[in-house]
Amino acid sequence: MTFDTQLFKPREWLALAILAAIILVVIPIGVDTFRLNLVGKYLTYAFVAIGLVLCWGLGGILSLGQGIFFGLGGYCMAMFLKLEASTPEATKIQSTPGIPDFMDWNQITELPFWWQPFHSLSFTLIAIVAVPAIFAYIIGAAMFKRRVGGVYFAIITQAVAAILTILIIGQQGYTGGVNGITDLRTLLGWDIRTDDAKTVLYFVNAVLLIACLVAAQFVRVSKFGRLLVAMRDREDRVRFSGYDVANFKIFIFCLAAAFSAIGGAMFTLQVGFMSPSFVGIVPSIEMVIFCAVGGRMSLFGAVYGALLVNFAKTTFSESFPELWLFAMGGLFIAVVMAFPNGLAGVFRDHVEPALLKLAQRLPLWRAGGVPLSSSAK
Repeated sequence: MTFDTQLFKPREWLALAILAAIILVVIPIGVDTFRLNLVGKYLTYAFVAIGLVLCWGLGGILSLGQGIFFGLGGYCMAMFLKLEASTPEATKIQSTPGIPDFMDWNQITELPFWWQPFHSLSFTLIAIVAVPAIFAYIIGAAMFKRRVGGVYFAIITQAVAAILTILIIGQQGYTGGVNGITDLRTLLGWDIRTDDAKTVLYFVNAVLLIACLVAAQFVRVSKFGRLLVAMRDREDRVRFSGYDVANFKIFIFCLAAAFSAIGGAMFTLQVGFMSPSFVGIVPSIEMVIFCAVGGRMSLFGAVYGALLVNFAKTTFSESFPELWLFAMGGLFIAVVMAFPNGLAGVFRDHVEPALLKLAQRLPLWRAGGVPLSSSAK
């Protein structure tokens, strides 16, 4: 696999610098700790949106079940945090000290064997990425090897999200049921509920997001990224050229799942719980809307889309809670019909040309003698 020697074009480096300045400097300075933690929650959804740009935008694989992987990553982190909070001393009032409270409530007297490895943070960090990626591989291999794609694949992923939600709720004694895994307090003895901890976790989240964005750009500019676009537009031609289309689709689907899982783990750390409400059909569709609004072909647009839609959701749902779901559906329809390339497309087609014309009229720029359009290439 070969890669483009230029990871970012000049204008993309500028876009990365602006995004980094916004989330690492402007927002932390401009908001209080509560709002900063709220923005951190929004940024966890941006991990999913970046994965969808690769999977849906480049590869043409629309997944309506990304909540599956977001939730799996979140549950892996929650299991470690819950075990740390369930020491024999902290749970001595239970019938069986040393196990999570919801297990004790459901008359479970011994920690299940598959919970045992989550006593280790190292294992947990590996599982956060590995478990969702393996699950995505199983789904992808079962579907793509049989050339199942398009709307059929989208419906199947939606069905899997519904099944997993039902399974989590039904196994209340092992998963916490409909309430999920709650009352998460410390990470290796460090209290994650304090304002200082929330601020630190926000910056960790932001740095991880930028790292995932750079990794996604690395994939996008590579030969593999160009093959993804070719598969999206002319899948049969790519297959006839000797490439294994199914394996390429499986890989990008697993990579998108891994990105989503990292977001889910950071969500659990910042919010302090994980529940099946983040796994099902509705959150998975919302995640697609984040990507669509920002622009399914733009990595930067996906991040801004996740931030803007979640900000709008928080703002309007507080005032009009019964109307927000209708507004979300209307927003998705408007994006598809009016500006299918999202905010990134609007910027590229309308805002950027206007800025170029304005810049070329500036005396300082005219003195340079170089048109802006040529320098941005």
